[in-house]
Amino acid sequence: MVALAFAVLARLMGSVTDGGAVAGIVVAFCLMIAAGIAGFMPLLTLFLLTVIATRWGYARKRALGVAERDRGRRAASQVLANLGAATLCAAPVIWFPKFRTVLLVGAVAALAEAAADTVSSEIGQATSKYAYMITDFRNAPVGTNGAISIEGTLSGCFAAGLVAWVSALFGVVSPSWVPVVTIAGIAGMALDSVLGATLENSGRMGNDSVNFVSNVFAADLALIVALAMA
Repeated sequence: MVALAFAVLARLMGSVTDGGAVAGIVVAFCLMIAAGIAGFMPLLTLFLLTVIATRWGYARKRALGVAERDRGRRAASQVLANLGAATLCAAPVIWFPKFRTVLLVGAVAALAEAAADTVSSEIGQATSKYAYMITDFRNAPVGTNGAISIEGTLSGCFAAGLVAWVSALFGVVSPSWVPVVTIAGIAGMALDSVLGATLENSGRMGNDSVNFVSNVFAADLALIVALAMA
């Protein structure tokens, strides 16, 4: 019921399409099966961060031509691109409970990356006067794929850390995993910018593909560290 209520609320707020709402139900259900009701809290944190960041400075982003259409209403493909890795980490807990800790670290890292990527992009576009390509640090128009800003980067780091701390606060992961989750989320955010500057700008990858690959990278990085420390 919690997953359904969450999806309905997101749809009523205009944050997702019908398909995005259904995808959200699947993601929320898997996280709660893996971690109980507490598993919903980092997802809720990500959702609130996304809504706030997307609507922050929307008029400026629209004037720059970089605003999300329909005020950031996410379709199913966008939801899965940003939350698919977390779902793929959480679902196996059902069959492999002895790996619960490791898998949840990966799932939370994926959520942290999704938060970092979205918040860095949206806040950067809303507030930054200057942006620089991540590959060579040359000046670039705000909103360019692969362009980063100080404001956006710091906001993204904060978002990753917040998701990690909320997860620890509600017992989804141990507080000792907060640094790993945060760093993995930030690393995924950086990879997203690199892919955007190279493969996306050249037309070899779409935005959803870039988001998914970066999300998986963050989850895999956290999983590797968790397995090494287990």
